[in-house]
Amino acid sequence: MLVNHFVAKFNKKIGKQIDIVSNAAQNTLQQYHWPGNVRELESAIERAVILSAGTPLQILDRFDSFDKRVSSNDRFDGVNRRVPREEPSVKALVELEHEHIINVLQQTNWRIEGQQGAAVILGLNPSTLRARMRKYVIERH
Repeated sequence: MLVNHFVAKFNKKIGKQIDIVSNAAQNTLQQYHWPGNVRELESAIERAVILSAGTPLQILDRFDSFDKRVSSNDRFDGVNRRVPREEPSVKALVELEHEHIINVLQQTNWRIEGQQGAAVILGLNPSTLRARMRKYVIERH
């Protein structure tokens, strides 16, 4: 299954230890029609690996499969013309990872190592967490 391949790929790249893809996660992925091909699936799995806490893969994305021509966010004017509403801004994956690391560091009072450290919560090796902190220029103020 492609999902297992991508999970293994991003485990290695990100330094996570995701080893379980639950039936619920598989069902969520199978129910979506994937109009963006395999690269869209790959991106979704990468985001899930980054955001998952612990060893099971957690699919936090909502995959809305509806006709893009008429969205539930659209409204219509008095003569039945569609007036699209602004789409909510979508953050880049690196922004999400950056924010998530900062949030966990704040939760742990900037403790990186140990049982209550951010590295354990993030499922990362402490040296990997420090490398990410350097990469994203995350410093305690």
